[in-house]
Amino acid sequence: MGNVGTQAETDLTALEKELLSSIESASDLAALDDVRVAALGKKGKISQLMKELGSLAPEQRKSFGQAINQIKQSVGTAIGDRKKDLEAAALASRLEQEVADVTLPTRSGALAEGRIHPISQVTEEIYEIFADMGFSIAEGPDIETDFNNFTALNIPPEHPARQEHDTFYFDPKPDGSRQVLRTHTSPVQIRTMLAEDPPIRIIAPGRVYRCDSDQTHTPMFHQVEGLVIDKHTHLGHLKWVLEEFCKAFFEVESVKMRFRASHFPFTEPSMEVDVGYAKVGDEIRIGEGDEWLEILGCGMVHPNVLRNVDYDPEEYQGFAFGLGIDRVAMLKYGMPDLRAFFAADMRWLRHYGFLPFDIPTLARGISA
Repeated sequence: MGNVGTQAETDLTALEKELLSSIESASDLAALDDVRVAALGKKGKISQLMKELGSLAPEQRKSFGQAINQIKQSVGTAIGDRKKDLEAAALASRLEQEVADVTLPTRSGALAEGRIHPISQVTEEIYEIFADMGFSIAEGPDIETDFNNFTALNIPPEHPARQEHDTFYFDPKPDGSRQVLRTHTSPVQIRTMLAEDPPIRIIAPGRVYRCDSDQTHTPMFHQVEGLVIDKHTHLGHLKWVLEEFCKAFFEVESVKMRFRASHFPFTEPSMEVDVGYAKVGDEIRIGEGDEWLEILGCGMVHPNVLRNVDYDPEEYQGFAFGLGIDRVAMLKYGMPDLRAFFAADMRWLRHYGFLPFDIPTLARGISA
């Protein structure tokens, strides 16, 4: 820097010391950035010196420019080193202040707070049991035709089930026909038989609708029906399937069952099924005692139903059964009022609901 002159050299040395001192004394990143702008910004001290190069004589310009560049490089290196130190100090301070108390309990998340509705859980339990028996799941629409919901199931026009105090009807179409909210899931059986050839082994779960509402009835409830069609199925197979289902569902070693003669238009013979139970306090224990409780209806598929789906009743036969999912859920888990199922009360759901990972499996117990 000797060519620049003693005074200029002294000024540059003083400027470098001043900037380096400011960098070293910067207490945080914000202060350091202020120093950087004051030194290297567009209006900074080093930038202003660079602008003066044009006014110098050619023989001074080169040496003065080299001196300024040396200061600029020195200041830039010092700023970078100081920035690393300040960042490390800021991180250490943050880590020191943001202490995690590992002795505190963790906050419950969605998996702990969320609950599976008992209807969904019991439906999955039913799926698991019948899937193990080789049944597949069939589904159909909630809005059905008169043919699928009534006619094909051997329910004639004068049958009480067709009355408007039992069935939700839609407005008539131009041709006079009326669709209905299905009163059972049996139309799924009809749809399956119309679409497939035997053998058939299905269960048909879903919502159904009837004009009824009290402590044990709601206008919309859940039902599952089963259907088996082949050339050799008989009543003994039906009884075995229902007995195995009840043992698995209620998780008991044995169950007493009583088949009582009844009447359903779509089965012949038709039966209602009772299970033996004992009442201990407010608890109903299936598989114990001498009391009887009706849980489902069943029977051999009526020949007229087979004819309505173009099956030959001389060649094929089968059985069908149906039960209310809501009702067996109440029975198994001790829920006194069906209407609470649809009340959207979180307190009720927290009490009776299931955790997301309570997946039904026969291997460890269906409701374990």
